[in-house]
Amino acid sequence: MPPPQDLTPATASAIPDAPHARIVIAIASLGFFLITLDISIVNVALARIRVELGGGTTGQQWTIDGYTLLFAALLLYAGNLSDRIGAKKALAAGIVGFGLASAACAAAPTIGSLIAARCAQGAAAAIMLPASMALVREAFPDPRRRASALGVWAVGGAVAGLVGQPLGGLLTTLDWRWVFTINLPVCAGMVAFLVAVATSPTRPSRFDWAGQLLAVIALATLVFGLIEGGHRGFTGPPVIIALGTAAITLAAFVFVQARGQHPMMPLQLFHARGFRLALPVGFAFMVGNYGNVFVVSLFLQQHLELTPLHAGLAFLPSAFFAIAGNLASGPVTNRFGARVPVVVGLLCMTGGLLALLLTASLESPVITALCVIPIGAGGSLAMPSITGVVLEGVSAERAGTASAVFNTFRQVGGAVAIAVFGALIANPDTFLTGMRISLASAAALLLLAAINSTRTQPRD
Repeated sequence: MPPPQDLTPATASAIPDAPHARIVIAIASLGFFLITLDISIVNVALARIRVELGGGTTGQQWTIDGYTLLFAALLLYAGNLSDRIGAKKALAAGIVGFGLASAACAAAPTIGSLIAARCAQGAAAAIMLPASMALVREAFPDPRRRASALGVWAVGGAVAGLVGQPLGGLLTTLDWRWVFTINLPVCAGMVAFLVAVATSPTRPSRFDWAGQLLAVIALATLVFGLIEGGHRGFTGPPVIIALGTAAITLAAFVFVQARGQHPMMPLQLFHARGFRLALPVGFAFMVGNYGNVFVVSLFLQQHLELTPLHAGLAFLPSAFFAIAGNLASGPVTNRFGARVPVVVGLLCMTGGLLALLLTASLESPVITALCVIPIGAGGSLAMPSITGVVLEGVSAERAGTASAVFNTFRQVGGAVAIAVFGALIANPDTFLTGMRISLASAAALLLLAAINSTRTQPRD
């Protein structure tokens, strides 16, 4: 059982890690690996998917955003599920669902069926992520050891970034369907490891069906309105109706959360100052990260006409630096507090995006690969630290819900980035202009997040 929330750091340090803490961090890292892999590996396959299944740029956007949309919309439900039935059971359900959805993606005969299967993948990923983070919270009660554990956990995402792009390029050279089939042995390995983990504590509670329905409608209509508005214009009736519906249902969602007896996103979480500061960091990070990978992948393949394998290799140097950043994040956080790695990391991402913006006209794959390095390194330094801020600011029984809210903000940022940036680069004749606007927007948002993060509590 995790220690009470009011223990002092000295007292918490005396409490040992859970018996299977190393297995827990291995499973959590594998889960983060799998979730991240299915973004990076699919980006490189988008050009080939478009050739075989059609759908144009809109189909490419929905192939990414179908996953991201359900991921974001169901994270709050998944956090509640993790708390109610236990993190171990929730994680097992997510792994099995992810494996089945991956098989459906690999067998998809049309772009519509692929998008539907990607939505199912996103739903399963939503269940996996907060459950894996809650398991880490249970296994490492000491905040300092948890910070180091979160750094190791984040390596799973960095490794996915390392192997995702080149592996996706290699597999796409053979057949793009292999980018989904590769998930199946990873899912099997996670289930095998999970058997040894102790049963998680539960917190029975009623489910907020009204809140969940409103959340799905709000996010779905928002993403639909942004994607369709970018391609057809924002004055069309369907787009206006979609965005209007998003605004109304979002307001209704907040109202239900404030007045409901069993809210899926308790507004009391926002009373914690660190939690409030973490949310815009997560949002901005995903705009910069998802937006960068999506735009640069298409820039290398559709604009510079590189093969999928060569496009994937362009991200390899960044991934190596990302792993180093993940491993350094825990020690740096323990030494200086979260403020330093978060602010420095966000500024590195800003610098990398601006460098891409300024050098895009050179159309050099080598320069592009170099510019992507600070984006990966900076993000990997910042995210484990800000994740620790989220978990430290809430009670143990709310860990799953808090991590779900934080990751919802992250995924909404990613979905919005794909929707907006995809529209900006849809026209081949204005691709570079759209790419510059996209990168400049992401850089500005990250800079604002870095400035806001200077208010993060420093190490005493």
